[in-house]
Amino acid sequence: MWQISKNKPMNKRSAKLKHDLSTGQTIRKDLRRNWVIYLMALPVIAYYVIFHYGPMYGLQIAFKDYTPAGGIWGSPWVGFKHFDSFFNGVYFWRLIRNTLLLNVYDLIFGFPAGIILALLLNEIRKMMFKRFVQTISYLPHFISIVVVAGMMFDFLSRDGLINQLLGFIGVEPIDFLKEAGWFRFIFVSSGIWQGVGWGSIIYLAAIANIDPTLYEAAKIDGASRWKQIFHITIPGIMPTIVIMLILNMGHLLSVGSEKVLLLYNPLTYETADVISTYVYRKGVLEASYSFTTAVGLFNSVISLILIVSANAISKRVSENKLW
Repeated sequence: MWQISKNKPMNKRSAKLKHDLSTGQTIRKDLRRNWVIYLMALPVIAYYVIFHYGPMYGLQIAFKDYTPAGGIWGSPWVGFKHFDSFFNGVYFWRLIRNTLLLNVYDLIFGFPAGIILALLLNEIRKMMFKRFVQTISYLPHFISIVVVAGMMFDFLSRDGLINQLLGFIGVEPIDFLKEAGWFRFIFVSSGIWQGVGWGSIIYLAAIANIDPTLYEAAKIDGASRWKQIFHITIPGIMPTIVIMLILNMGHLLSVGSEKVLLLYNPLTYETADVISTYVYRKGVLEASYSFTTAVGLFNSVISLILIVSANAISKRVSENKLW
């Protein structure tokens, strides 16, 4: 009995060693067999390590009074001083409000636009016309944001196309880009125009995976095209819609600063100034590195909480989840 109990740990240890050896052999075999694929993935891995995970080392300056002369390690710790300055700052609520509203409007009007376009394209039976519409709708995605902003200035200036058309019906010229009330509409509508075609691609791919026999059965039962869309197509792509919605929820406090910087001006700060543009002005123009790092860290933490919460709610309400 003593001998058996004495050997038990040895048996467990040997079994674990055998498992580790077999796992190592499997990994080595997989590396030898698929080395080309791993080699192709190496630049992507290097990109994320260098530009996304590497800079996390510098997040500590959010809790320091960083100076380039002192460096990261030589700068003194100040705790949550910069977070407190941001939360109690005069622009805090304006930045949060503008960032949230731009993203919420984009979520309400921009997110369904790609789904609607995909559903409409799926109903087109003439392939030549369908490809033409797809090409036209995809093209704006490849236009530079700088060019898009230039187009907005040309169309919306006092002597631009829009004001000329308004002049024909007796409306006085409007300085669209100098009036704060118009900024959100211009930002969201131009974003929809630029991204709706590209955004529809993933939904068209999801529609293509729906079993065609479902449509045949629905036709036999006398279902109209509308009923087929609402009872087959939309439920069929619902998992994709939920995943994309969860991913979009994670960006509710993240607005791309490029287009805002190109379109806004001091006259429209009231509705156009967002967290990312504020970080640019304070960090790059005023060299407040620690303060802007604290603001960026706050933004990232809130985005993480939003995406985790959206995933948890989706998991409870339905079977669709991101992880």
